[in-house]
Amino acid sequence: MTVITIEQLPARLANGRTLAGLDLGDKTIGVAVSDRGFSFAHPRPVIIRRKFSLDAAVLLALLTKENVGAVAIGLPINMDGSEGPRAQKSRAFVRNMARLSDLPFVFWDERLSTVAAERTLIEMDFSRAKRAGKIDSAAAAFILQGVLDRLQSLDAADRTGPDPSSDA
Repeated sequence: MTVITIEQLPARLANGRTLAGLDLGDKTIGVAVSDRGFSFAHPRPVIIRRKFSLDAAVLLALLTKENVGAVAIGLPINMDGSEGPRAQKSRAFVRNMARLSDLPFVFWDERLSTVAAERTLIEMDFSRAKRAGKIDSAAAAFILQGVLDRLQSLDAADRTGPDPSSDA
């Protein structure tokens, strides 16, 4: 298992593979999975955290079932761009997963993803209780959709070539 860049993702997603997104919380792991066309993020039920070995087994079974070729994991970076304890927990989670799987991981800046996910659920008129059960998977979908949108823009740039108005 390796940590890769977003530019390396397309090579890992051939042959009908999908891309997963994760939002790590202290009590749950939010999960979302892309469609095979890499256009949309679809939330999946949260994984209730118990113990790393159990959490990893449930997660790996889900990723296998969904034919996942890579995983985008939210990296909770502070608003000033620094990494705090939560970011270190995400990095440690990926290091621990490396012992169990060859799936590559991509870190994605998740600043404000939970806030955006909660606003969306409020706009959809979910009650506070229902939001609590869906927020982490909604945040995972928000993270994954950001990655998918970035992949689409990279693909479009590859098809059209460099921007003639840029100085590069």
